[in-house]
Amino acid sequence: MAIAFELNGTPVSCEAAPALRLSEVLRRHLFQMGTKSGCDAGDCGACTVLIDGETACACLVPAAQADGARIVTIEGIAANTAKGDALQQAFLSRGAAQCGICTPGMLVAAAALLENDPAPSRETIADALGGVLCRCTGYAKIIDAVADAAAGIITRQESPQQGHAVGSAIARLDGGPKVAGSELFGADAVPPDALWIRAVRSPHHRAAFLLGDLAAYAAAHPGIVRILTASDIPGRNVFGVIPPFADQPVFAEGEVRFRGEAVAAVVGEREAVEGLDLLAFPVTWEERPAVLGMAEALAEGAPRLHEARPGNVLIRGLVERGDAAAALASAPIRVEGLFETSFVEHAYIEPEAGWARRVGGRIEITASTQAPYMDRDDTAAIMGLRPEDIRIIPSACGGGFGSKLDLSVQPYVALAAWLTGRPAAMVYSRQESIQSTTKRHPAVMRSVMAATREGDLLAMDFEADFNTGAYASWGPTVANRVPVHASGPYAVPHYRARTRAVLTHCVPAGAFRGFGVPQTVIAQEQLLDMLAEKIGIDPLDFRIRNALTNDTPTVTGQVMGDGVGIRACFEALKPHWQAARRQAEAFNAGHSHVRRGVGVAGMFYGCGNTSLPNPSTIRFGLRPDGRLSLHQGAVDIGQGANTVITQIAADAVGLPLAMIDLVSPDTDLTPDCGKTSASRQTFVTGKAAERAGLALRRLLLRLANASEAARLDLGPGRLRVIEGGLLRDVDLHGLPRDAHGYVLCAEESFDPPTSPLDAKGQGKPYAVYGYGAHLAEIEVDMRLGTVKVMRIVAAHDVGRAINPVLVEGQIEGGVAQGIGMALMEEFTPGRGENLHDYLIPTIGDVPPIESILVECASSAGPFGAKGIGEQALIPTAPAILNAIHHACGARLTRTPATPDRVLAAIRLRPPA
Repeated sequence: MAIAFELNGTPVSCEAAPALRLSEVLRRHLFQMGTKSGCDAGDCGACTVLIDGETACACLVPAAQADGARIVTIEGIAANTAKGDALQQAFLSRGAAQCGICTPGMLVAAAALLENDPAPSRETIADALGGVLCRCTGYAKIIDAVADAAAGIITRQESPQQGHAVGSAIARLDGGPKVAGSELFGADAVPPDALWIRAVRSPHHRAAFLLGDLAAYAAAHPGIVRILTASDIPGRNVFGVIPPFADQPVFAEGEVRFRGEAVAAVVGEREAVEGLDLLAFPVTWEERPAVLGMAEALAEGAPRLHEARPGNVLIRGLVERGDAAAALASAPIRVEGLFETSFVEHAYIEPEAGWARRVGGRIEITASTQAPYMDRDDTAAIMGLRPEDIRIIPSACGGGFGSKLDLSVQPYVALAAWLTGRPAAMVYSRQESIQSTTKRHPAVMRSVMAATREGDLLAMDFEADFNTGAYASWGPTVANRVPVHASGPYAVPHYRARTRAVLTHCVPAGAFRGFGVPQTVIAQEQLLDMLAEKIGIDPLDFRIRNALTNDTPTVTGQVMGDGVGIRACFEALKPHWQAARRQAEAFNAGHSHVRRGVGVAGMFYGCGNTSLPNPSTIRFGLRPDGRLSLHQGAVDIGQGANTVITQIAADAVGLPLAMIDLVSPDTDLTPDCGKTSASRQTFVTGKAAERAGLALRRLLLRLANASEAARLDLGPGRLRVIEGGLLRDVDLHGLPRDAHGYVLCAEESFDPPTSPLDAKGQGKPYAVYGYGAHLAEIEVDMRLGTVKVMRIVAAHDVGRAINPVLVEGQIEGGVAQGIGMALMEEFTPGRGENLHDYLIPTIGDVPPIESILVECASSAGPFGAKGIGEQALIPTAPAILNAIHHACGARLTRTPATPDRVLAAIRLRPPA
């Protein structure tokens, strides 16, 4: 039918099926890509638009209902709402847009609020934005930005002065497109003529299968161009993020090992493929007994998932120092516990998406990813091509948190484009995303800790199993990182930590903001509180007493020498701790049904790979027109790498930030900066940028025969060097150019200095650790078992805050994810494959967060900086769990601490 309406002040019309979602009308027919599709169920709010002045989820509105309406999208809020432009500016200056996928929905909802209430309270703002989910920001800066716009506080930031980029809270360099709605994510730039791909996935956790008559199925469904199976793969039908452990097929052969595993893919014209009922696809399933829990998988006689993995154990990890058994046997004070955590879904608002095209003998893939070079190499092996024959162009990434390190759509779109000769695209549904992509590893942890009567830690014996699912993914990394970190940031002279990654018939578990360390601290930090209680010492003082210092060896025997800021983090919390504990005690004296508690937890986290090379390379060139180009291949998934690394490069070269143009990640254009994970980009790629900047500066000074003391300046087609009152101009147009078109160019790499761990896990696994401590204030309803987080204070040693606003944004977002892990998030394979049943924190669940930035510089980091991405999440959950115990005496040993579990723990608490 013909549909006509007003869009952003302009009459428009198009032909569309009456039941087609308005979100699809806007995106596919009218090319308004700012309206995002995150769930197609009204759960995420990313598609929020204004219809006749009221907010609506465009994915729930049939096209026919839009006929005659007045619709405003993110592209039109500046011109069509009273405060749209002010909101966009405020989001930029406050750092309220991180990855940017939820930003259009947030801005539209905020614009509607300010149309009706020009001076809303913070509570009213939170209520108005409650229908839009954000997984990155923690919501605090979003509320700040809306409040600023309402109050008329418009801050248009100037570029920092020359030599002062580092430490400046500038707006994101890539923030403009995010707030304008023009940022292109994985599903946003698909060619109109692209073929569409849908995978046929197993409905069973384990099953044998037999494909039927595929040719007849294709013939019966006009528009199908090809059906892909394992037999179509020209290279190897296996992939994996760690090459020696790669074991996951693109298409299963003969048997599926988890619910959601692909056995085939249908390729064809978009409308035809989207209209298919894949339940009618010709495949016969023979369900087989599956092992979903680790105890089942480890039991004698359990079905073996992979012949090469006896006992269903993928890998073991070990760190041992001193004699833990002897020290525990003779210790005067000891505690022990069994702790369990669940699968946690990443729940980024952008589902996996991308497209590919064949260019001669090469394949170009545009996709949402965290690891373009890893994608290139794995896809090349699948396609039977050389790595240089694959080009990966990362789209904007609407959240990743680790799961977009693994391949998703890449092999399917590459294979389809290669075999058909046409562009081919794939966009996961929300169900498909949750069903088939990696999760946080569930853990079962048994730990014993001991101390002297005076409060000095003596020993720890830690043992943990991690459910890595059906395939390896990042299981080896988790199993090897956890033993290094299970001690926490404390001096433990006698220590043993043993881990196993266990294979089950569950969706693979992979990387999720911490590689197993967030699970570990749930055990370690609660045991520390239990020890402190038994000794009779204040929990915070106990941690300060035992905190690592610059000269204290870690459990791997490493002495950092500088930059160990954990004690400073704990000390920064002390006044907040003392005041909050007093207030909680005063409140509890007059209340019995609702109790308040205050908890604390600490952490440390190694930046980068564990005892493995993980270099980054930066290219930095001067063009004949007098501008600089920074080839920066670190994917920015919202954490701010595009901005932070450019700030570092600017101050290293000694030129204004405004003179630098960013060349974004692209395996044809940017050197390999490694994967965006393990809190490594600010540290590793930042250090490479610092080195490249210093090297380019030396070349510039040499060109002018000047000393290091000289001041540099760039203008159109010229370099100006000022030294000792003398000025020299260099005409850049007359200089020869290199293969990249630069008159001068520096390319530098950095690989953190680490050493392999020996048989007992001793060595130098990381060059730098980040440190942090969180304080949580909570309320427990003793009748309902509900827990309300009232306030978080987060102190983090970041070495040097390259951009304080972006650091705060990482802390706030990490805290929000930590709240979810502590209180609500639990994925059960086969259930809750949507954002309605699987709950993540909304704007109403996240309390005020106070960030304290501690700067204990590391000599290894760029300008002393360390990572913050993972660190921000790690201490939140244990701080909340310790606060629950302080409030009501209940010790929660299984997460999440849902109301039923809290009530059960209250009933089981020992008598006072």
